[in-house]
Amino acid sequence: MATDRKAEFLGLYNQFVKREGADKLLEYLTSPACDFFTAPASTRFHLSTEGGLVEHSLNVYACLKEYCLRARVKNEYGLAFTDESIAISGLLHDLCKVNVYQKSMRNVKDKNGNWQSVPSYDYSDQLPYGHGEKSVYIISGFMKLTREEAFAIRYHMGFSAEGEKQNVSQAFEQFPLALALSISDMEATYYIEARP
Repeated sequence: MATDRKAEFLGLYNQFVKREGADKLLEYLTSPACDFFTAPASTRFHLSTEGGLVEHSLNVYACLKEYCLRARVKNEYGLAFTDESIAISGLLHDLCKVNVYQKSMRNVKDKNGNWQSVPSYDYSDQLPYGHGEKSVYIISGFMKLTREEAFAIRYHMGFSAEGEKQNVSQAFEQFPLALALSISDMEATYYIEARP
């Protein structure tokens, strides 16, 4: 299953992301120095399993692609984004999560009130540069983002991120891809990935 997700990610990336440096970023993502394809998406919440990060990235991409195809978005709002911008924003928005999760165990009570040890993940960030801004920083080390893409990735957490609420509003007003990506991230997290 994880192999299928990796293949799906690679197929979408290679099909749509063509700008200079994209090959070097993909080389990094597939290298032993990066755990993008095996990392979880969170410590204990959505997709806190091996391969959760790539699965979440694919879910967000699919939600973003569907959002951008809506008649209202295209016809009433007049929004149009390139396939490349959609792929970059959806597939790469959470690169800040590479190499930060370590497998561990934690104790929880089972349904009978007995303690048991269960697999978990610990979070240890050696590059504490924030969330969205760290993803922008990592991507920008390999290829140039458009301003719209950079703001979308930076503010994809929307109002759930700590601080800077006014900046979120301004980013959503000025860069519609930011709102679209934030909606897609929430849809993937709370609807697609929250299913038992």
